Amino acid sequence: MSIKEQVLDLAKRAQAARDLAQTEEATKNAVVMPFLRMLGFDVFDPAQVIPEFVADVGIKKGEKVDYAVSFNGKLQYLVEAKSITQKLSDAQYSQLFRYFYVTTASIAILTNGMEYWFFTDIEDRNKMDSAPFFRFSLESFDDRDVSELEKFHKSRYDYDDVRASASSLKYTKAAMAVIENLWANPDDDFVKLVVKNFYEGQMRGPVIDAMRPIIKRAFDDVVRQKIQKRMDVVLSAPESSSQINPEQKIDIHEKSNDDVITTEEEILGFQIIRAIASEVCEVSRISLRDSKSYCAVLFDDNNRKPIARLHFNSKIKFITLFDKEKNPIRIDISRIEDIFISRTKILEAIKAYVN
Repeated sequence: MSIKEQVLDLAKRAQAARDLAQTEEATKNAVVMPFLRMLGFDVFDPAQVIPEFVADVGIKKGEKVDYAVSFNGKLQYLVEAKSITQKLSDAQYSQLFRYFYVTTASIAILTNGMEYWFFTDIEDRNKMDSAPFFRFSLESFDDRDVSELEKFHKSRYDYDDVRASASSLKYTKAAMAVIENLWANPDDDFVKLVVKNFYEGQMRGPVIDAMRPIIKRAFDDVVRQKIQKRMDVVLSAPESSSQINPEQKIDIHEKSNDDVITTEEEILGFQIIRAIASEVCEVSRISLRDSKSYCAVLFDDNNRKPIARLHFNSKIKFITLFDKEKNPIRIDISRIEDIFISRTKILEAIKAYVN
Protein backbone atom coordinates (compact mmCIF):
# COMPACT_ATOMS: atom_id res chain seq x y z
CA MET A 1 0.00 0.00 0.00
CA SER A 2 1.03 3.61 -0.51
CA ILE A 3 1.86 5.69 2.54
CA LYS A 4 -1.47 7.52 2.21
CA GLU A 5 -3.40 4.24 2.11
CA GLN A 6 -1.55 3.11 5.22
CA VAL A 7 -2.33 6.40 6.97
CA LEU A 8 -6.02 6.05 6.12
CA ASP A 9 -6.00 2.50 7.47
CA LEU A 10 -4.25 3.61 10.65
CA ALA A 11 -6.73 6.46 11.08
CA LYS A 12 -9.58 3.92 11.15
CA ARG A 13 -7.67 1.86 13.71
CA ALA A 14 -7.10 4.95 15.85
CA GLN A 15 -10.79 5.88 15.77
CA ALA A 16 -11.67 2.41 17.04
CA ALA A 17 -8.92 2.61 19.67
CA ARG A 18 -10.39 5.84 21.02
CA ASP A 19 -13.23 3.86 22.59
CA LEU A 20 -11.29 0.74 23.54
CA ALA A 21 -7.62 1.60 24.18
CA GLN A 22 -8.03 3.87 27.18
CA THR A 23 -4.64 3.22 28.82
CA GLU A 24 -1.16 4.21 27.70
CA GLU A 25 -0.12 0.58 27.12
CA ALA A 26 -3.24 -0.14 25.10
CA THR A 27 -2.61 2.99 23.03
CA LYS A 28 0.95 1.91 22.28
CA ASN A 29 -0.13 -1.55 21.18
CA ALA A 30 -3.16 -0.45 19.18
CA VAL A 31 -1.81 2.63 17.40
CA VAL A 32 1.77 3.70 18.20
CA MET A 33 3.48 0.46 17.22
CA PRO A 34 1.48 0.25 13.96
CA PHE A 35 2.51 3.86 13.32
CA LEU A 36 6.19 2.95 13.63
CA ARG A 37 5.62 -0.09 11.42
CA MET A 38 4.01 2.20 8.85
CA LEU A 39 7.25 4.22 8.84
CA GLY A 40 9.14 1.08 7.81
CA PHE A 41 10.41 -0.25 11.15
CA ASP A 42 10.25 -3.81 12.45
CA VAL A 43 8.76 -3.12 15.88
CA PHE A 44 9.76 -6.61 17.07
CA ASP A 45 13.43 -6.16 16.19
CA PRO A 46 15.24 -4.63 19.20
CA ALA A 47 18.00 -3.49 16.86
CA GLN A 48 15.45 -1.13 15.30
CA VAL A 49 12.85 -0.37 17.96
CA ILE A 50 13.90 -0.46 21.62
CA PRO A 51 10.94 -0.33 24.04
CA GLU A 52 11.33 1.19 27.52
CA PHE A 53 14.63 2.79 26.55
CA VAL A 54 16.78 3.88 29.50
CA ALA A 55 19.63 6.39 29.40
CA ASP A 56 20.48 7.68 32.87
CA VAL A 57 20.63 11.46 32.90
CA GLY A 58 22.12 13.29 35.87
CA ILE A 59 20.11 12.60 39.00
CA LYS A 60 17.24 11.15 36.98
CA LYS A 61 18.23 7.49 37.16
CA GLY A 62 16.16 4.76 35.53
CA GLU A 63 13.78 7.13 33.76
CA LYS A 64 12.45 5.63 30.55
CA VAL A 65 11.38 6.77 27.11
CA ASP A 66 8.72 4.52 25.56
CA TYR A 67 10.64 3.80 22.34
CA ALA A 68 14.03 4.54 20.87
CA VAL A 69 14.27 3.97 17.12
CA SER A 70 17.63 3.10 15.60
CA PHE A 71 18.68 2.90 11.95
CA ASN A 72 21.61 3.86 9.73
CA GLY A 73 23.93 2.76 12.50
CA LYS A 74 22.73 5.06 15.30
CA LEU A 75 19.82 6.11 17.48
CA GLN A 76 17.59 8.47 15.47
CA TYR A 77 14.11 8.87 17.03
CA LEU A 78 12.87 9.06 20.62
CA VAL A 79 9.15 8.37 21.08
CA GLU A 80 7.12 9.23 24.17
CA ALA A 81 3.57 7.86 24.15
CA LYS A 82 0.61 9.00 26.21
CA SER A 83 -2.87 7.58 26.57
CA ILE A 84 -5.22 8.24 23.67
CA THR A 85 -7.40 10.16 26.15
CA GLN A 86 -4.54 12.54 27.05
CA LYS A 87 -4.33 15.95 25.39
CA LEU A 88 -0.78 16.52 24.21
CA SER A 89 -1.00 20.18 25.16
CA ASP A 90 -1.40 19.03 28.80
CA ALA A 91 1.19 16.23 28.65
CA GLN A 92 4.47 16.20 30.56
CA TYR A 93 7.47 15.09 28.47
CA SER A 94 10.54 16.46 30.24
CA GLN A 95 12.40 13.16 29.75
CA LEU A 96 12.35 13.76 25.99
CA PHE A 97 14.29 17.00 26.56
CA ARG A 98 16.88 15.28 28.74
CA TYR A 99 17.29 12.22 26.51
CA PHE A 100 17.53 14.32 23.37
CA TYR A 101 20.52 16.11 24.86
CA VAL A 102 22.51 13.00 25.85
CA THR A 103 21.73 10.68 22.92
CA THR A 104 22.38 10.84 19.18
CA ALA A 105 18.65 11.19 18.45
CA SER A 106 17.80 13.90 15.95
CA ILE A 107 14.00 13.65 16.23
CA ALA A 108 11.74 13.44 19.30
CA ILE A 109 8.11 12.38 18.87
CA LEU A 110 5.34 12.95 21.39
CA THR A 111 2.08 11.13 20.68
CA ASN A 112 -1.24 10.08 22.13
CA GLY A 113 -1.93 7.76 19.20
CA MET A 114 -4.16 10.29 17.44
CA GLU A 115 -1.67 13.16 17.21
CA TYR A 116 2.08 13.05 16.57
CA TRP A 117 4.24 16.05 17.49
CA PHE A 118 7.72 16.13 15.97
CA PHE A 119 10.54 18.05 17.65
CA THR A 120 14.15 18.72 16.69
CA ASP A 121 16.87 21.27 17.53
CA ILE A 122 16.34 24.26 15.24
CA GLU A 123 17.04 26.91 17.88
CA ASP A 124 20.08 25.34 19.55
CA ARG A 125 22.06 22.30 18.38
CA ASN A 126 21.56 19.17 20.50
CA LYS A 127 18.89 20.92 22.57
CA MET A 128 15.32 19.93 21.81
CA ASP A 129 13.07 22.85 20.88
CA SER A 130 10.20 23.60 23.23
CA ALA A 131 7.67 23.63 20.39
CA PRO A 132 7.09 20.97 17.70
CA PHE A 133 7.94 21.89 14.12
CA PHE A 134 5.39 19.45 12.67
CA ARG A 135 2.10 18.15 14.01
CA PHE A 136 0.36 15.24 12.33
CA SER A 137 -3.18 14.27 13.26
CA LEU A 138 -4.89 11.06 12.21
CA GLU A 139 -8.19 12.92 12.60
CA SER A 140 -7.35 15.65 10.11
CA PHE A 141 -4.68 15.49 7.42
CA ASP A 142 -4.24 16.30 3.76
CA ASP A 143 -1.81 15.23 1.04
CA ARG A 144 0.73 17.83 2.14
CA ASP A 145 0.71 16.44 5.70
CA VAL A 146 1.19 12.90 4.38
CA SER A 147 4.08 14.11 2.21
CA GLU A 148 5.76 15.64 5.26
CA LEU A 149 5.17 12.48 7.29
CA GLU A 150 6.72 10.33 4.57
CA LYS A 151 10.05 12.12 5.14
CA PHE A 152 10.33 10.16 8.40
CA HIS A 153 10.04 6.77 6.70
CA LYS A 154 13.07 4.57 7.28
CA SER A 155 13.81 4.35 3.56
CA ARG A 156 13.57 8.11 2.97
CA TYR A 157 14.85 9.78 6.10
CA ASP A 158 17.50 12.40 5.50
CA TYR A 159 18.27 14.60 8.50
CA ASP A 160 19.45 17.60 6.48
CA ASP A 161 16.27 17.50 4.42
CA VAL A 162 14.06 17.18 7.52
CA ARG A 163 15.93 19.96 9.32
CA ALA A 164 15.51 22.33 6.37
CA SER A 165 11.82 21.44 6.20
CA ALA A 166 11.49 21.86 9.97
CA SER A 167 12.95 25.35 9.83
CA SER A 168 10.60 26.31 7.01
CA LEU A 169 7.54 24.89 8.80
CA LYS A 170 8.44 26.55 12.10
CA TYR A 171 8.90 30.04 10.67
CA THR A 172 5.93 29.70 8.33
CA LYS A 173 3.71 29.03 11.33
CA ALA A 174 5.22 32.00 13.15
CA ALA A 175 4.59 34.23 10.13
CA MET A 176 1.00 32.97 9.88
CA ALA A 177 0.41 33.87 13.53
CA VAL A 178 1.66 37.42 12.90
CA ILE A 179 -0.48 37.76 9.77
CA GLU A 180 -3.56 36.44 11.57
CA ASN A 181 -3.03 39.00 14.34
CA LEU A 182 -2.51 41.87 11.89
CA TRP A 183 -5.58 40.77 9.98
CA ALA A 184 -7.75 40.83 13.09
CA ASN A 185 -6.14 43.93 14.63
CA PRO A 186 -4.00 45.91 12.16
CA ASP A 187 -1.63 48.11 14.19
CA ASP A 188 -0.54 51.65 13.27
CA ASP A 189 2.73 50.57 11.65
CA PHE A 190 0.99 48.05 9.43
CA VAL A 191 -1.72 50.52 8.41
CA LYS A 192 0.99 53.05 7.49
CA LEU A 193 2.90 50.40 5.50
CA VAL A 194 -0.14 49.63 3.38
CA VAL A 195 -1.66 53.11 3.09
CA LYS A 196 1.55 54.87 2.01
CA ASN A 197 1.30 53.00 -1.31
CA PHE A 198 -1.90 54.81 -2.33
CA TYR A 199 -2.40 57.78 0.03
CA GLU A 200 -0.36 60.92 -0.63
CA GLY A 201 -1.33 63.02 2.39
CA GLN A 202 0.29 63.15 5.82
CA MET A 203 -0.20 60.05 7.90
CA ARG A 204 -1.69 61.61 11.02
CA GLY A 205 -3.66 59.82 13.74
CA PRO A 206 -7.14 60.54 12.36
CA VAL A 207 -6.09 59.28 8.94
CA ILE A 208 -4.70 56.06 10.42
CA ASP A 209 -7.89 55.52 12.45
CA ALA A 210 -10.02 56.09 9.35
CA MET A 211 -7.92 53.73 7.25
CA ARG A 212 -7.78 50.90 9.80
CA PRO A 213 -11.26 49.44 9.08
CA ILE A 214 -10.59 49.86 5.34
CA ILE A 215 -7.39 47.82 5.61
CA LYS A 216 -9.21 45.19 7.65
CA ARG A 217 -11.99 44.97 5.08
CA ALA A 218 -9.38 44.72 2.30
CA PHE A 219 -7.83 41.78 4.16
CA ASP A 220 -11.24 40.11 4.36
CA ASP A 221 -11.92 40.69 0.67
CA VAL A 222 -8.56 39.32 -0.46
CA VAL A 223 -8.99 36.13 1.59
CA ARG A 224 -12.62 35.78 0.54
CA GLN A 225 -11.64 35.99 -3.12
CA LYS A 226 -8.92 33.40 -2.67
CA ILE A 227 -11.27 31.02 -0.87
CA GLN A 228 -13.92 31.60 -3.53
CA LYS A 229 -11.42 30.60 -6.21
CA ARG A 230 -10.53 27.50 -4.23
CA MET A 231 -14.20 26.66 -3.79
CA ASP A 232 -14.82 27.09 -7.50
CA VAL A 233 -12.04 24.61 -8.22
CA VAL A 234 -13.39 22.15 -5.63
CA LEU A 235 -16.92 22.33 -7.00
CA SER A 236 -15.86 22.00 -10.61
CA ALA A 237 -13.38 19.12 -10.15
CA PRO A 238 -15.16 15.99 -11.49
CA GLU A 239 -13.13 13.53 -9.44
CA SER A 240 -12.81 15.59 -6.26
CA SER A 241 -13.80 13.74 -3.10
CA SER A 242 -14.81 17.09 -1.61
CA GLN A 243 -17.18 18.02 -4.45
CA ILE A 244 -20.78 18.56 -3.43
CA ASN A 245 -22.55 16.57 -6.10
CA PRO A 246 -26.25 15.96 -6.64
CA GLU A 247 -26.17 12.77 -4.59
CA GLN A 248 -24.82 14.69 -1.62
CA LYS A 249 -27.61 17.24 -1.95
CA ILE A 250 -30.13 14.39 -1.85
CA ASP A 251 -28.49 13.12 1.33
CA ILE A 252 -28.96 16.53 2.89
CA HIS A 253 -32.69 16.48 2.14
CA GLU A 254 -33.05 12.92 3.37
CA LYS A 255 -31.60 13.86 6.75
CA SER A 256 -34.18 16.63 7.05
CA ASN A 257 -37.82 16.31 7.98
CA ASP A 258 -40.19 15.64 5.08
CA ASP A 259 -41.63 19.17 5.20
CA VAL A 260 -38.24 20.91 5.37
CA ILE A 261 -36.74 22.17 2.12
CA THR A 262 -33.04 22.95 1.91
CA THR A 263 -32.74 26.07 -0.24
CA GLU A 264 -30.03 26.94 -2.73
CA GLU A 265 -28.89 29.75 -0.42
CA GLU A 266 -28.46 27.29 2.44
CA ILE A 267 -26.49 24.92 0.23
CA LEU A 268 -24.29 27.83 -0.93
CA GLY A 269 -23.67 28.85 2.69
CA PHE A 270 -22.76 25.24 3.48
CA GLN A 271 -20.38 25.12 0.53
CA ILE A 272 -18.68 28.34 1.68
CA ILE A 273 -18.14 26.92 5.18
CA ARG A 274 -16.76 23.72 3.64
CA ALA A 275 -14.36 25.78 1.54
CA ILE A 276 -13.14 27.57 4.67
CA ALA A 277 -12.86 24.26 6.53
CA SER A 278 -10.66 22.80 3.77
CA GLU A 279 -7.77 24.81 5.27
CA VAL A 280 -7.67 22.60 8.38
CA CYS A 281 -9.54 19.36 7.73
CA GLU A 282 -11.10 17.04 5.17
CA VAL A 283 -14.27 18.71 3.88
CA SER A 284 -16.13 15.41 4.12
CA ARG A 285 -16.16 15.95 7.90
CA ILE A 286 -18.36 19.03 7.53
CA SER A 287 -22.05 18.11 7.23
CA LEU A 288 -25.39 19.89 6.94
CA ARG A 289 -28.51 19.03 8.90
CA ASP A 290 -31.62 21.06 8.04
CA SER A 291 -34.61 21.86 10.25
CA LYS A 292 -37.59 24.21 10.15
CA SER A 293 -35.84 27.05 11.99
CA TYR A 294 -32.26 26.80 10.72
CA CYS A 295 -29.65 24.71 8.92
CA ALA A 296 -27.02 23.29 11.27
CA VAL A 297 -23.47 22.90 9.99
CA LEU A 298 -21.84 20.17 12.09
CA PHE A 299 -18.44 18.58 12.49
CA ASP A 300 -18.52 14.80 11.92
CA ASP A 301 -22.35 15.09 11.68
CA ASN A 302 -22.38 15.40 15.49
CA ASN A 303 -24.93 17.67 17.20
CA ARG A 304 -22.45 18.19 20.04
CA LYS A 305 -19.94 19.66 17.57
CA PRO A 306 -21.74 22.65 16.04
CA ILE A 307 -19.85 24.92 13.65
CA ALA A 308 -22.61 27.27 12.53
CA ARG A 309 -26.33 27.69 12.08
CA LEU A 310 -27.68 29.28 8.92
CA HIS A 311 -30.80 31.39 9.44
CA PHE A 312 -31.87 32.19 5.88
CA ASN A 313 -35.64 31.64 6.02
CA SER A 314 -36.63 35.27 6.59
CA LYS A 315 -35.83 38.64 5.06
CA ILE A 316 -33.14 39.28 7.69
CA LYS A 317 -30.37 36.73 7.17
CA PHE A 318 -27.87 35.86 9.87
CA ILE A 319 -25.61 33.05 10.99
CA THR A 320 -24.94 31.77 14.47
CA LEU A 321 -21.37 30.86 15.36
CA PHE A 322 -20.02 29.40 18.60
CA ASP A 323 -17.12 30.35 20.87
CA LYS A 324 -14.87 27.86 22.72
CA GLU A 325 -17.56 27.35 25.38
CA LYS A 326 -20.13 26.83 22.60
CA ASN A 327 -21.92 30.08 23.44
CA PRO A 328 -23.89 31.31 20.39
CA ILE A 329 -22.76 34.46 18.57
CA ARG A 330 -25.18 36.08 16.12
CA ILE A 331 -23.70 37.66 12.98
CA ASP A 332 -26.00 39.49 10.56
CA ILE A 333 -25.16 39.25 6.86
CA SER A 334 -26.47 41.05 3.81
CA ARG A 335 -25.15 38.51 1.28
CA ILE A 336 -24.40 34.82 1.62
CA GLU A 337 -20.80 35.57 0.60
CA ASP A 338 -20.42 37.64 3.80
CA ILE A 339 -19.88 34.33 5.60
CA PHE A 340 -16.27 34.63 4.43
CA ILE A 341 -15.80 37.60 6.75
CA SER A 342 -16.26 35.22 9.72
CA ARG A 343 -13.53 32.88 8.44
CA THR A 344 -11.35 33.22 11.57
CA LYS A 345 -14.19 32.38 13.98
CA ILE A 346 -15.31 29.44 11.84
CA LEU A 347 -11.77 28.05 11.72
CA GLU A 348 -11.42 28.44 15.50
CA ALA A 349 -14.54 26.35 16.03
CA ILE A 350 -13.36 23.64 13.62
CA LYS A 351 -9.82 23.55 15.06
CA ALA A 352 -11.29 22.95 18.53
CA TYR A 353 -12.87 19.74 17.26
CA VAL A 354 -9.88 18.70 15.13
CA ASN A 355 -7.45 19.12 18.04
